[in-house]
Amino acid sequence: MGDTCCDNSTMGTVVSAIQDELAGVYVHSVRLGPTPSADRNAGFLGNLNSQIDGVCEELSGVEELSNGVNMMGFSQGGLFLRALIQRCPALRVKTLVTLGSPHGGISKIPECASESDFMCNWMRRLASRGVYSWYIRDHVIQAQYFKDPERLDLYLEHNIFLPDINSDHRDGKVNEDYRARIAALDRMVLVKFGEDTLISPVSSTWFGFVDADGNDVPLKNTTLYTEDRLGLRALDEQGRLEFVTIPGKHMNVDDATLRAMVARYFGSGRVSDTRRKAAMRVQGEEEHMYF
Repeated sequence: MGDTCCDNSTMGTVVSAIQDELAGVYVHSVRLGPTPSADRNAGFLGNLNSQIDGVCEELSGVEELSNGVNMMGFSQGGLFLRALIQRCPALRVKTLVTLGSPHGGISKIPECASESDFMCNWMRRLASRGVYSWYIRDHVIQAQYFKDPERLDLYLEHNIFLPDINSDHRDGKVNEDYRARIAALDRMVLVKFGEDTLISPVSSTWFGFVDADGNDVPLKNTTLYTEDRLGLRALDEQGRLEFVTIPGKHMNVDDATLRAMVARYFGSGRVSDTRRKAAMRVQGEEEHMYF
């Protein structure tokens, strides 16, 4: 939200880090608009279903990705990539890493980093008029993964995106294709930021949420997990689902930590001395703390 695919100060630094760590690797950044400004705006205004269809068609024609691909998504970009995996059978995805991604949805529309950010503030003004109204739900990106824990009936009836990709249906129906594609991943890595105040609730980044009283409901207490509606329990029971915590605020990832993650999940798995200052804790694996 607010980034562009190829800005050297944001996603461009990610591309550089991956290319430095994995010599000769092909890196493709998803771009939703023909210009940097259009690409940024597409993170606020648009239709996620249409965007995913377009990116699926684009990536399906990239020869370098034909033998399999690893994916890394930041904030809502991680939610986008997870939905892409579920809906794009032409892609053979090996590992998915998401950082601060609202997989379980959001109960509050995210705040803007700056009062001068016109597009972000315009998005919030539109959303305030009613996230489930026909125009807002079809055109405001953040409304399409908004989930009011006190009005789940409205969410299930009117949200055009999240109930589908989370197999969150009134009748309990499960999309077997979605479940199979998630379960087929070699590994899924869910990164939570320890001091995240942008994503509410922060447990959403680990597929959790809150109930109508505001009590946290972790993934393993949800029907999504207990009924394995999305293949997450299968991944977890086979040791292919990782829950990672990075200290700091939303998207506060330093270079050392980013490189450590690239090495661990996409490379040799070894963290060299040059990355010892990275800070990353993998749930249940205390030996994988790097400082």
